Amino acid sequence: MGFSREENAFIEWYPLGYGVGFKVKRRLFETQTDYQRLEIYETEGFGKLLVLDGTVQLVEVGEASYHEPLVHPVMLAHPNPRRVLVIGGGDGGTLREVLRHNTVEKAVMVEIDEGVVEASYLYLDVAKDLLDRLIKKEEPRAELIIGDGVKYLRGSEEKFDVIIVDSTDPVGPAKLLFSEEFYRDAYERLNERGLYITQAGSVYLFTNELLDAYRNMKKVFDRVYYFSFPVIGYASPWSFLVGVKGDIDFTKVDLERAKGLDLQYYDPERHETLFQMPRYVRKLLEEKE
Repeated sequence: MGFSREENAFIEWYPLGYGVGFKVKRRLFETQTDYQRLEIYETEGFGKLLVLDGTVQLVEVGEASYHEPLVHPVMLAHPNPRRVLVIGGGDGGTLREVLRHNTVEKAVMVEIDEGVVEASYLYLDVAKDLLDRLIKKEEPRAELIIGDGVKYLRGSEEKFDVIIVDSTDPVGPAKLLFSEEFYRDAYERLNERGLYITQAGSVYLFTNELLDAYRNMKKVFDRVYYFSFPVIGYASPWSFLVGVKGDIDFTKVDLERAKGLDLQYYDPERHETLFQMPRYVRKLLEEKE
């Protein structure tokens, strides 16, 4: 991946010359954190844009097109998600969606880069109030830990009903989060009935990375599901992988619990449409099953 700042535009270049761009008014903030280059732009029509190492993380207008399919399908498929772990997600959007579920008693967010949390709190209208409570340790149902999610999983004795990995793309530094070893650690941290979900990159442009992650998960979890969703700001469709521990059926969700959520993008009543995948990709995923 690369990126290009043309006049009045931010363009993220994917492999094969495919680009996703936004017209921008100005750059609001830029810094080098301990882990990555962080930039925030004001766009013409999509609010503010968060960029990490040249890759688009979210735009304010439409960010729920990523956070909703990452969170609600697994939360509604689990019969009683009381304890939830979020790895990454420093902008707060994923945890915000998790806490919309009244079943949740405790949620832990482990973000390695404190700079992402601080910049998101100061500049983004995504989860500002929630981040404020987390920073002040005033959120009764959630805890923010600044640390390495890989080390946290390996060292923690806590068990969770749902684990959500909201990471950067499955290339470069984040590749460890898509390894068999990491999946085994996550499996151990799930309760007897648990669900694990991760974003897995662009269906068309990161197909090999999706295949690798899927095959690694198949070595660990009792069942693995794949689905895709169109995400604003990403090279859509975007892929997601779900690992199941125990007897949970991810093809079914609790529509009664879904009634009060008032979602914009993911439609629980059409949950089955998640599983649409280009035929050639589905054949690649299933050829060695």
